[in-house]
This record gives sequence, structure tokens and C-alpha cells, in this order.
Amino acid sequence: MESVFNIDNLITLGLLTLLQAVLGFDNLLYISIESKRAPIEKQAMVRRWGIGIAVILRIILLFVLMKVISYFRNPIFGLHLKNIMYCSFNLHSLVVLLGGGFIIYTATREILHMMSMEDMEAENSKPKSVGLIIFWIVLMNVVFSFDSILSAMALSDVFQVMAAAIIAGGVLMIWLADRVALFLQKNRMYEVLGLFILFVVGIMLVSEGGHMAHLSFFGHDVTPMSKATFYFVISVLVLTDFVQSQYQKKLMKMKGLKIKS
Repeated sequence: MESVFNIDNLITLGLLTLLQAVLGFDNLLYISIESKRAPIEKQAMVRRWGIGIAVILRIILLFVLMKVISYFRNPIFGLHLKNIMYCSFNLHSLVVLLGGGFIIYTATREILHMMSMEDMEAENSKPKSVGLIIFWIVLMNVVFSFDSILSAMALSDVFQVMAAAIIAGGVLMIWLADRVALFLQKNRMYEVLGLFILFVVGIMLVSEGGHMAHLSFFGHDVTPMSKATFYFVISVLVLTDFVQSQYQKKLMKMKGLKIKS
């Protein structure tokens, strides 16, 4: 026990917990948006159960990855069409690619739903399967966890330290999930921003999965979106949303003054 809880491992634990929090931001957005589909009185419970089950699965996944990491990176199948397409998929690339595709689908579905002429309150009042919502939250949480677990394994090889960081990150996510969901509920205009951020996250995961699978079309390789590019795009989206909201407030103020005059 002494070798596990020495000063170096405690510092690593702090870094891993911070890493879990930073990489969990996009996960929180997905949880907040997906849990909205549950009945209002059960939304907090859905978020807690979804994150709690996902934390347990993350620890199991961490244990499995530490034992059989090579199997996750070994090619499963490939496709080679001369001068048209090439790919060599492994389990890791498939999980990331399919997860990214599903996130793009989810974000697109919600954006189209916002643009539709249907009564959104009536749509939201329809009963949704709580078990199904928890299932999708857990599944996407596991997809998001691949990067954080592999990053953790690059910083430490002590299972207890990494597991403790996952638990600490899960507790932090449970604490933040209700606050993020409440913020989006009170500021509905930011839901659109959150959905487009989620859409960009999906693109990043698809490009990363394609790169890991050595995917290429017509001789052009799929390259992953760098973290710097991702954060730059997110910053532009946030800045654009802020400028737009301020401009809209000024226009409404000017319109109000004209009506009074």
C-alpha cells in the first residue's frame, strides 16, 4: 500500500483527475441533452445512474485494457480497393468511429427537431424509456472514456491510481451534470451552441477513428482533428454566439426605443 500512495502517485492522481474533468466536458453536454428526453422528475436520477454505471464500466474497461491492450490495436478486418479506398480496422478505431458517428446523428437530430414546426412542449411530454436513455448515456460515456483511459495509461501504470482518478472524475461529473443541465434549461439559446459543439466533437471522433484505421479515399488519408484545432473551433463558436446575442440585444433595445418614440 505504501508504494501505491506515495507522493509521486498522489501528484499523478491529481493530474489524472484534472484530465478526467477536462476530457469530460463534451460528455457532460451529451448527458445533459440526452437526459432531457426523460420525464422531468426523473432527469436527475437518469444522469446519476448513467454516470454511476459508466464509472463502474470505465474501471472494468481500464482493467481489461491493461491486460489485453494489444488486442484492441490488432487489425480485425480491412478493405483495399486500388486507388479508391483503403482501411484496416481494429477494435479501438471501430469504437471511436461508430461513437463519433452516433454523436453526429444525435446532434443533427436535435438541431432538426429545434428547426421543425412541431410543438416542442408536446413532443417533450411524450414518455421516453428511462432505461433506454440510461443505456445510451452509459454507452456514449464508455466511448468518450477511451481517450481518457489511454491518456491515463500513458501517465501511470498503477491500476489503483487510475481507478481512483476515474471515481473522482465520476463524482465531479455527477456534481456538474445537474448544474450544466439546469443552465441549459434556463438559457435555452445556449442549447444550439451546445449541440454544435457536440457536432464538432463527433467530427473529431470520426476523423480520429478513421486515422486509427488508416482510412483513405482516392489516395487521400483521413487525418485526425488536432486538439488545438478543436479548441480553436469551439472558441470561435462561443465567440460568435456571444457577439450574436449582444448584437441581438442591441437591436431589440433600438427597436423598443423606436416604438416608444
